[in-house]
Amino acid sequence: MSHIDLNSIFGADKRTALMRKNILFSFLIKGWSGVVTFLLVPITLHCLGEYKNGLWLTISSMLIWIDNLDIGLGNGLRNKLATHLAHDDTTKAREAVTCTFVMLGVIIIPVMLLTIAVAHHVDLYGFMNVDPTLVGNLESVVIVAIIFVCSTFIFKFIGNFYLGLQLPAVNNLLIAIGHTLALIGTTAVYLSGSHSLMWIAVVNTCAPLAAYLMAYPYTFYKQYPQLRPSLQFFNKKEVAGLFTIGVKFFMLQISGILLFMTSNILISKLFSPAMVTPYQIAYRYFTIAMLMFTIISTPYWTATTDAYERGDMQWIRDSRRRLDKIVLVIMAMLAVMAAVSPLVYRVWIGSDVDIPFSLSLLMAIYMGVILASLSYSFYLNGMGALTLQLIMTLGAAIVFIPLTYITTRLWPGINSVVLTMIAVNLPGLLVNILQYKKIVGGTASGIWTR
Repeated sequence: MSHIDLNSIFGADKRTALMRKNILFSFLIKGWSGVVTFLLVPITLHCLGEYKNGLWLTISSMLIWIDNLDIGLGNGLRNKLATHLAHDDTTKAREAVTCTFVMLGVIIIPVMLLTIAVAHHVDLYGFMNVDPTLVGNLESVVIVAIIFVCSTFIFKFIGNFYLGLQLPAVNNLLIAIGHTLALIGTTAVYLSGSHSLMWIAVVNTCAPLAAYLMAYPYTFYKQYPQLRPSLQFFNKKEVAGLFTIGVKFFMLQISGILLFMTSNILISKLFSPAMVTPYQIAYRYFTIAMLMFTIISTPYWTATTDAYERGDMQWIRDSRRRLDKIVLVIMAMLAVMAAVSPLVYRVWIGSDVDIPFSLSLLMAIYMGVILASLSYSFYLNGMGALTLQLIMTLGAAIVFIPLTYITTRLWPGINSVVLTMIAVNLPGLLVNILQYKKIVGGTASGIWTR
């Protein structure tokens, strides 16, 4: 019987082997998660109808703001944990875990109370251009969703903890469990015949919380008790370190979410909540390619941190060449997806929603720009080079809204929104490429190193 050389499959060095194993398992997990997400779209659409479904998608995109208000602590933990463990400093690693957990709790309580107060006093119907005769309990739906999302906020750091351990497959598993629970709950609502927007909000925001609550005792009492959060390991200096890098991650997150969230709100306000549905369906379709790419590329982030801390620049250069080939394959995949999109939509959602081919083509181009940019961002994030990314992303977020108003006046329709998203993200891609080459080539200085 011939011997199978596992080193030839997973890589001879431990970092590459661990990364490839996580990519393999992530494909299986994310594959299931992708199936679940696709099933959720038609079930939710049939359950709520096009109008309420578009409204729920808009509410969901708004709630992402809360989910990312951790001041970058989650990604800060990811980098700090990888750095401390690269230097075999378990005490510092536990301090980073503890400080992240405590600070998330401190942040979320006032945020939750403030957000609920805003939702109560703001005219949500006018803000989202919703007809009160079609949706009678909008405030209650938003407030309930806020409560569950804020509860999830504290415990989602468990996913960043596993990312810091170079175990993104476990993070993906937790997300997949949340999606599966959401699918089960949504199906139950649909089969019950209630078709309630409130119940859809409850099951979709409660599901991820349940996944993280189940993971906490297993993670910190069984697998990694030496890294379990404990108040005796709360260190103000570690908090300062987490915030230093975390604030930059936070600003990057907020800028990115601003682009994503405002696109839904702008479409709803400029056109109608119903128009959010075709936009989101096209977006979710092309995220299949993004899903595949992130499965492969996400492990490069923390692996790059480990390599950078150990001064292994050759590994970084070699891994970049491998990732370049993967980017080309995903680009080809996007082109094929655009070509067959009309057939896929007919099979997936039937004739309920009309999605123009031009929208699919522009969405494919947009995804191509984003994944190309991300392929360099993961390396820059791993090396802590965030300042230029922050400037470019903030700039894109600032010009997006006024530029969208201009383009939709010149060329009315949601295609103009996607075209604007492509335009504002292109400069960031070019700067990411240049900064990576400067750092790896040893020619970076000043702002190019930070």
